[in-house]
Amino acid sequence: MPEAHALHRHARDQREALAGQVLSVTSPQGRFDAAPFDGHLLQDVQAWGKHLLYAFDDAPDVHVHLGLKGFFLRTDDLGLPARGGTRMRLAGERAAFSLIAPSRCEGLDAAARDELIAGLGPDPLRVGEAGREEAAERLASSRAAVGAALLDQSLWAGIGNAWRAELLFLAGIDPTRPVTAVEAALLWDLAVVHLRLGLEAGQVVSDPSAPDERWVYKRPTCRRCGSPVRSWTLAGRVAWVCPVDQR
Repeated sequence: MPEAHALHRHARDQREALAGQVLSVTSPQGRFDAAPFDGHLLQDVQAWGKHLLYAFDDAPDVHVHLGLKGFFLRTDDLGLPARGGTRMRLAGERAAFSLIAPSRCEGLDAAARDELIAGLGPDPLRVGEAGREEAAERLASSRAAVGAALLDQSLWAGIGNAWRAELLFLAGIDPTRPVTAVEAALLWDLAVVHLRLGLEAGQVVSDPSAPDERWVYKRPTCRRCGSPVRSWTLAGRVAWVCPVDQR
């Protein structure tokens, strides 16, 4: 599932390509009612954790959640037909984006939008260092194992399975136990730094000196010490941990 760095990258790219333009909004697949948005000015595109919100003038917002299979295709040739299965196509003056296989694509009025945002925890890429105290308090006050708590979007928004594995490794924390406030603050600091790297690189970056590598995520052995990586299902997703470097 795409995590916060990927959603913020989508928001940035689409904002730069489409914001301030009157858009042609269609649903070639027919499973999204595009009529309320077609021919309206796109004011902004923002990411909130794993969610995208499109703000139009004189129209509801569009809410997108990619889920496990969703993705965007961009074309700068506006004459090309949309790919089959496109749920929503946003076409501006110079570029078009086709949304395929999302888990959610829907219009939201102001009340529903505000309710969605209110249910999310702080997003490291939105609030950065300023969110450290609130984020640490939220995570440390959870009684759940930190590996489960990090996937709870009401605690922190935007952390998924890959970032969970790599951030906990960098902090030296075993995912099966709760964390202290000091450990939670350390995890937040790591998230702020590394998700920014991931935003720019377009992928999870847990080692800036080797951005294509991971420490434990989907690895048979720990890249630091060589110990066999332990993996099992935690909070519905496979967790990876080094039994030597994480305690």
